[in-house]
Amino acid sequence: MSSSVSPFPERMELTGEGLVLRDWTEEDRGAMPALFDHPDIAYWTPIVSPFDEAAADARLDRARQLRAEGKVIMLAVTVDGGAPLGEVMLRRAPEGTELGYAIGPAHRGQGLAARAVRVMAAYAFEELGAEQVILELEAENAASMAVAVKAGFRLLDVPLITGEEKGRAYELQTWGLDREQV
Repeated sequence: MSSSVSPFPERMELTGEGLVLRDWTEEDRGAMPALFDHPDIAYWTPIVSPFDEAAADARLDRARQLRAEGKVIMLAVTVDGGAPLGEVMLRRAPEGTELGYAIGPAHRGQGLAARAVRVMAAYAFEELGAEQVILELEAENAASMAVAVKAGFRLLDVPLITGEEKGRAYELQTWGLDREQV
């Protein structure tokens, strides 16, 4: 990545695979706790817990700030541009273009995460010129491993990423999807 980062569009909507990935709106604030205030999300992701309306406000503000800085895109996962069912994220990082996702508990089992990841990967390849996108996942997170496989990612032979989040140690594997795989 060059030292000058191209900005992300101020407004975004990506479509594909039966999904509409769109900007979070003020109207989504009330729906966000039902999506993100869950033990699985608290355990496997850096999303704040408990997740209430104040957390929703903070997340919306942070999403706007990070996009304006050209670092992160956070989009609501929807099937029709309406009610949010989860979130997909793209982050420009030193280690690569990283994707992430969180699907609300009531909406799991529909392939939303894998489809949202593929749509966001296509954006990274086509609009940002990325050669590879990555997922950083804990090996014990069976649901996320299944998403990675379903979305076409492969485990990369790179060192584990270790750290601590919310007082819990973690080891992340890096999974990759190359432009030519799509």
